[in-house]
Amino acid sequence: MRTWAKTFEALFQSWRIYLRQNWQKALQIRERMPLNEEAFHLLMACGVGVIGGVVNLFFYLSVERVQVFLVGHAGHNIVEVAELMNWHSRLLTPALGGLAAGLILFWGLRFAGKRRSANILEVVVAGDGRLPFRQGVIQTISSMVSIGTGASIGREGGITQLSSTIASKVGQLANWQPYRLRLLVACGASAGISAAYNAPITGAVFAAHIVLGNFSMNLFAPLLCSSVVATMVSRSFFGVKPWYQVPVFEFTNLWQLPWFLALGLLAGVLGALFLILLKRSEDLFKQVKLPYVRMALGGLAVGGLAIAYPEVWGNGYVVANRMLQEPWKLQFLAGIFLAKLFATACSVGSGTVGGVFTPTLFMGAGLGSIFGMLLESGGIAPAHLPIGIFALVGMGAVLSATTRSPLLAIIMIFEISLNYSLMPALMLACAVSTLVSRGLHPHSIYEEPLRLRSLEVESYRLGTATEKTIGDMMRKPVDPIRENTTVPEIAERFLGSANNFLPVVDAEQRFVGLVALQDLKEHLNAGHEMSAVIAMDVMRAVPPCLLPRQKLLEALPILLASELQNVPVINTKEGMKLVGSVRRAEALGLLSEAISAGTPTIASSETTMVYRDDWHI
Repeated sequence: MRTWAKTFEALFQSWRIYLRQNWQKALQIRERMPLNEEAFHLLMACGVGVIGGVVNLFFYLSVERVQVFLVGHAGHNIVEVAELMNWHSRLLTPALGGLAAGLILFWGLRFAGKRRSANILEVVVAGDGRLPFRQGVIQTISSMVSIGTGASIGREGGITQLSSTIASKVGQLANWQPYRLRLLVACGASAGISAAYNAPITGAVFAAHIVLGNFSMNLFAPLLCSSVVATMVSRSFFGVKPWYQVPVFEFTNLWQLPWFLALGLLAGVLGALFLILLKRSEDLFKQVKLPYVRMALGGLAVGGLAIAYPEVWGNGYVVANRMLQEPWKLQFLAGIFLAKLFATACSVGSGTVGGVFTPTLFMGAGLGSIFGMLLESGGIAPAHLPIGIFALVGMGAVLSATTRSPLLAIIMIFEISLNYSLMPALMLACAVSTLVSRGLHPHSIYEEPLRLRSLEVESYRLGTATEKTIGDMMRKPVDPIRENTTVPEIAERFLGSANNFLPVVDAEQRFVGLVALQDLKEHLNAGHEMSAVIAMDVMRAVPPCLLPRQKLLEALPILLASELQNVPVINTKEGMKLVGSVRRAEALGLLSEAISAGTPTIASSETTMVYRDDWHI
């Protein structure tokens, strides 16, 4: 180890000596290939994408091992395991699993020390992007136990949360600023969703629309990178195949669409009902004081429903696929649909750690299948229209109704089915279901926990955004150079920095000017005499600066006129001491969003996800 360390140190010193000797050539290359922050964020996002893909594999294998250890029946999915069991095993297994998962949370979180919010939405909207690592690991273990013993909950919540937690922890270890930690959390969410569903576009749109609330390219580009990398890492383990398969059907007749308008209406009602049911279930379980007892009772409720309908175990993916491919009896299908609805409400309401994305897709498939079968039995269905089309459109419509994001639902259903023929019907149903659900229930599945904590996204109005001060957004200043620093030394600083401007300070640390990278061009062909040229000889005058107590709206003229990526912040106009910097693109993006959206999310222009206390995605 010491030999490697000495070798690395020797290489590093050799590289520094080479730069000092050939700083002019290196600076010419540096000027043509700027090391800007956007490029760094893309590299950072790729790293998070690898984390997301590996977490997906780890979560999958871990749940499989938990299932084999606690339930048995290796090689079977959780629904098949339930179907092989006798009635009392179906009843008790989710209850005992809920008790074990609850005890892990209860004692594990005590061991983890002081508890902080692990809600991704909260740490981005009202926090600094710091997710607690030990707390996240304990909740992940609890989620694995719940999923492996039949809880009606999805894996995607744990995968997404763990990816975001690890990404945030890496940023904390690197001592990065809050704005970058929030972006890391969003990239983790993008990577988690992409890897879990093999859907890169969905992951990026989810993180941009739901997590950040911002589609500007400075933010969206890293999300795309993380989702693409996570998807490819995951595909290297699991391959490429559509999650759900239905017959391809071409919509060529306008009179086929009204049926999907009606399905959208029903999906909107179901989405609002589901949100209300989740809240009522949570209120009911809160009457039980001990959390592990709550989770055991939630598991017992799932087990009771599984006696008649073992299909309620798990996230619903297997059963939804059966609906799309096999004809079922209407009465039996309706029974499974209602049982799954209440099983999911009991699992979520009792505090089980996991996601609700896939169970929501199941309910949409159930609603669409029932609707299609009723049309068919009544002899009023359009000719040659497969019931699977209604099921798949129902999945998107219910997801749209709960998330209030029709774009996300449309893209997700397309990516998990790879069926473009249903787009007209899907788009219509998603738009209608969103409007209906919003009219019946004001908050989406992501806004509910913030509302309960008095952090409503809608409460952040334009006035609130413009009331933010420079101090609220300020990060550490660009490291300055002294006024007597020589040009070769300045060049070395530029070669090791992503900035194209360096602040200059005097002996009393007062801000006296700027050295620009492009101003050194005329000196690049000079000889050794450049060693006598210092920063004072080549610097520009002090640019307009910001003050910590300045309101963001007041700073707008300076931000618009500045050519600096990081606008300097000084303590006072008299003192002229550098105390920080504000990223120009971030500040202008916040103001732009506030003005254009009218009701923006203003905590660093970002919003996020997660239903209930911490985890339900």
